[in-house]
Amino acid sequence: MSRRSAGWARRCPEAGLGNKGRAKKVERASCLAAYEEYLVVEKGLAPLSVETYLRELGRYLDFLKTRGLRPEKVDARLVSAYLESRRDKNGISVRSSAKAQSTLRGFYRFLVREGKCVGNPAAGLKMPKVLRPIPEVFSEKDIDTILDAADVLTPGGLRDRCLFELIYSSGLRISEAAGLTLDRVHLKEGILRVAGKGRRERLVPVGGEAEAWICRYLAEARPLFAAKRSARLKPAPELFLNYRGNPLGRKGMWKRFKEILLKANAHGKVHGLRHSFATHLLKGGANLRAVQALLGHVDISTTQIYTHVDQEALENAHHSYHPRGALPRGQK
Repeated sequence: MSRRSAGWARRCPEAGLGNKGRAKKVERASCLAAYEEYLVVEKGLAPLSVETYLRELGRYLDFLKTRGLRPEKVDARLVSAYLESRRDKNGISVRSSAKAQSTLRGFYRFLVREGKCVGNPAAGLKMPKVLRPIPEVFSEKDIDTILDAADVLTPGGLRDRCLFELIYSSGLRISEAAGLTLDRVHLKEGILRVAGKGRRERLVPVGGEAEAWICRYLAEARPLFAAKRSARLKPAPELFLNYRGNPLGRKGMWKRFKEILLKANAHGKVHGLRHSFATHLLKGGANLRAVQALLGHVDISTTQIYTHVDQEALENAHHSYHPRGALPRGQK
C-alpha cells in the first residue's frame, strides 16, 4: 500500500483498500472529512473557502448516492450531467456553475493524488465564461448618510459605527472585520494586521476618522460587552463583540448593516463599503497597484474592475481633454 493510499484509508476507512474492499461504498461523511483535511492542512484554504467547497461536494455526493455510484467510478458524462442538473433544478448563475465545476475538478485531483482515480473526469469540461459584474458603489454622500444612521448613544450603535467606518476606511472584507483581534490593531502606528483570503496577511492603514471611533468604542462600549461573557470562558480576543460578549460574526454584521440601511433609507450590501473604498481611492488619484495591495488582491485584474465604475468621470475626462472629445452643439 502506497503512502498516499494509506493516507486515504486512514481518513476514509470505508473506501476499504486491499482485498475486495475497493468495491465498498465510500461513506459521504468520511469522504467529506478526508477532503476537508486536504483543503485545510495541505492547501491551506481559508475556512469560508473550505465551507463553500464542502457544501458543493456534498450536493455532488448526494447526487451520486441516488444513482448508487461512487465518485471514483464516474466519467466526464456523469459529471457533466450533475452540473446540468444543478443549472436546471436550481437555476444557479454562471458564476455558481463555474464554482461547482471548479469544486469537482479539485476534488478529483485529490482522488487521483490519493490513488483512487486514474484520471480526472472533470478536467476536460469547458469552464463557463464568467463576466465580472460591475460592483455596486455608494457615493460619498451616501456613505455619510449610512454611517450617521448608527445611534452612537447606545453601545451597539457605537460599535456599529466603529465597525462600518473601519470597513470603509480600510477596505476590509466582512470576514476580515469579523476575525480582527485586538492584538492586530495598532493605533499608535495607525495600521491593522489583516488576515485575508488564504491566510495571507497584509498591513492596511486606519483613517483618522476610523481611529477616533475605535478609541471611543474601546473606551465606552466594548468593556460593557466583554463583561457579559460567561465567566467560564476566556475573554474573546476579537475587536467586535455582541451583547453576550462573544465575537460578532458575519451574519450579525450583515443584520446590523441591513438595519442601518433601513434607517438611512438606502439600499446596498455591506461589501459595497469595500467597493466604495477602492473606487473612491482611484477616483481621488490613487495608484492601481497601491489599491491592489490595500485590498489584498493577488491578481491586479481583480482590482481593475474598479477602473470601470466611474463612467461619468471617464466621459468628462474624454470630453475635456481629447481633441475630438467636445460634446455636440446644443449639449452641455
